[in-house]
Amino acid sequence: MLGLISIDPIVWIHLGPLRVTPHGIGTAVGFLAGTQLMLPKARARGIPDDVMHQLTVRALVGAIVGARLAYVVNHPGDYDSVLEVLRVWEGGLSLLGGITGGVLAGYTVVRRERLPFWPLMDLAAPALALGILIGRVGDLVVGDHLGKPTSVPWAFECTGADSASPCVAPIGHGVHLPALYDMISVAGLLSLLLVLRRRHHWDGFLILVFAAWYGTGRFIEDFFRVDVTHGTGLSMSQWTSLVVALASLYVLLIRRRAPGAVPPVTDAEPDPGETAPTSEGLQRQ
Repeated sequence: MLGLISIDPIVWIHLGPLRVTPHGIGTAVGFLAGTQLMLPKARARGIPDDVMHQLTVRALVGAIVGARLAYVVNHPGDYDSVLEVLRVWEGGLSLLGGITGGVLAGYTVVRRERLPFWPLMDLAAPALALGILIGRVGDLVVGDHLGKPTSVPWAFECTGADSASPCVAPIGHGVHLPALYDMISVAGLLSLLLVLRRRHHWDGFLILVFAAWYGTGRFIEDFFRVDVTHGTGLSMSQWTSLVVALASLYVLLIRRRAPGAVPPVTDAEPDPGETAPTSEGLQRQ
């Protein structure tokens, strides 16, 4: 059965002597769009633009390093030397590794500027969703993450044309499009987060909603991917997604307070001379 999605991927765009990939363009635009979505909320809570710029630049560098490192750890047989590992422009990045690396690198700025971590992560939650959504458009354009063979009517038809990842089905047959599934899922997540952020929640609520939704979605979507499982039946991304989703759901449904977060203000009167803690603002502590 022919897939309804029948296009020739555009892996490279040639600009004179240079060539760029739509995948890289989508990733860059997604990062910039997410940053712009986050900035107004950060300004409203007292974080200067220069601090946010330092934070996002540090997070970008950390995301690239983390994305590459996670991919290399999961696919060690793909590289014969350190030089090959450093050729990031040739592809081979892990989104989950990129998110982890970005958070860890950005945390150095958070500590230096004495910013509260969980409220800041809540601001980042919709930005992450928007960035992933736009980045997945780039994945679809280059034909990346082509999945397992299928006969569903929305399958991607293997035509023999060059793509960013191999099409494992014979020419004329279809494969799953995990990038499309991820894009649809994260579009729903973005819509939910934009609604939820209109109301006050305890610190860490929005980023944990992001982690629970996206972790669950990635765990399911990866069953349609072609990836190494190291004999466990699950890919490294699935193991990571499962742990993150379960931990986030536990905090959301049972603990109802992020680890180390400032406790919510109660109606109890504070001790004389003591100011009750509040997390309404993100001003530096």
